[in-house]
Amino acid sequence: MSEIRAPIGKQLDFSEPWSIFRVMADFVNGYDSLKDVGPSVTVFGSARTKRDHPYYKAAQKLGYMLAENGFNVITGGSAGIMEAANRGAYSSGKGKSIGLNIELPHEQASNAYLDLSLKFDYFFARKVMLVKYSYAYIIFPGGFGTMDELFEALTLVQTRKIFPIGIFLVGADYYKPLLDFIKSSMLGEKAISPADVDLIKLTDDLDEVVSFTKDHIDRRIKEMEEMGLTNLTDYARLKKFQEARRQRGI
Repeated sequence: MSEIRAPIGKQLDFSEPWSIFRVMADFVNGYDSLKDVGPSVTVFGSARTKRDHPYYKAAQKLGYMLAENGFNVITGGSAGIMEAANRGAYSSGKGKSIGLNIELPHEQASNAYLDLSLKFDYFFARKVMLVKYSYAYIIFPGGFGTMDELFEALTLVQTRKIFPIGIFLVGADYYKPLLDFIKSSMLGEKAISPADVDLIKLTDDLDEVVSFTKDHIDRRIKEMEEMGLTNLTDYARLKKFQEARRQRGI
């Protein structure tokens, strides 16, 4: 595993002027390290989930399935659900297992199943990297951090700041009350539109997650061709990924 740190690091203080350079270092480090990774899927979820929990086992299985289908798997790089997804991808060896960790007052260790590990000083810079290179976001049960990441992803898709992608809630029993609240209260008060609810896919079917994500890549390529965007780097990356899948029969 290679762990990459921003070159500025701890030698700078936290005064406001110097913080600008720390923020820049986070973004430069992330963009430079991830720009060539290829199509990826980001898995979110609790760091507290134990290894014998069904959600851990499901995340591990899904990480393996995604890697077997040629996707890189990106997580927050720590324990629990993040470790499980990385572990599954790492065991496949057919896609990179990537962890984007965060510096905390009490050290948050990276898990042992990473091909590439980055550490960030700022949550907001880390969140940009967690969503930028992914074509699906898979949200396993988690706490405040997981909810923050879920609604950040929903907001970005809702406001068309990123291309519409799959946002999956895995753990139907866990997330059904939240989805009921979104439908009854948020939609009921017209704080969101019916189309916004459709952005969320509640499922425990891991095959559905993988199948949708593969189909999404094909749809994205077709839309870029129809819009005359075949000169973009993203188009070339996706076509290469599509051709590699065809050669492997997946």
